[in-house]
Amino acid sequence: MQNFILLLWHDLAATTFFEYVAVIFGILSVWFASRENIWVYPTGIINVGLYIFLFITAKIYAQALVQAFFMVLSVYGWYNWVHNPSSEGQTAITRLDLKGWILSVGLIIVGTVLFYFLLRKYTDSPVPMLDSFTTSVFFVTMWLMAIKKIENWLGWTVGNLILIPLSIMQHLAFTSIQYIVFLVLAVYGWIEWNKKIKNAQPQ
Repeated sequence: MQNFILLLWHDLAATTFFEYVAVIFGILSVWFASRENIWVYPTGIINVGLYIFLFITAKIYAQALVQAFFMVLSVYGWYNWVHNPSSEGQTAITRLDLKGWILSVGLIIVGTVLFYFLLRKYTDSPVPMLDSFTTSVFFVTMWLMAIKKIENWLGWTVGNLILIPLSIMQHLAFTSIQYIVFLVLAVYGWIEWNKKIKNAQPQ
């Protein structure tokens, strides 16, 4: 335990400026998302742009691909939130139906298998299974957030629980702290979006 704390402290001390900036904008983005605020997207775009560079440097290639996908979906989500308004001026929050659940879980399974094969065959990733699974979870989760499905917060929770130790293993200590904050905000976002759904229902 003492060695782990020393390693964590050493990695925190070695944190780069880019990682600090990425973490700050990442936390801002998730906070805005939990509040259903459109600023989730501009802050998120800055965050993912920096993390594409950081994850490639750390050899977490699938997560770098996730960030690139996030960039594309951030642009789409920004457009969708603004241009498909409910009576309150923006897209309404809804829940997945059975078909949506089956599709989401199916995409995660297929994505995990596909990314695992690619990482094992074509990269030197030290954690191909974890990287593949979190990549698939985040691909589906980001899509669910772009179309305002409340279940996106469940995906963020699962992914963050995995990426906390994975970031520590890859010496991205400050990033692991970011994912701890993300985990807390994911729970908060789930609670807040549930309240919004209930308030939107006819009395």
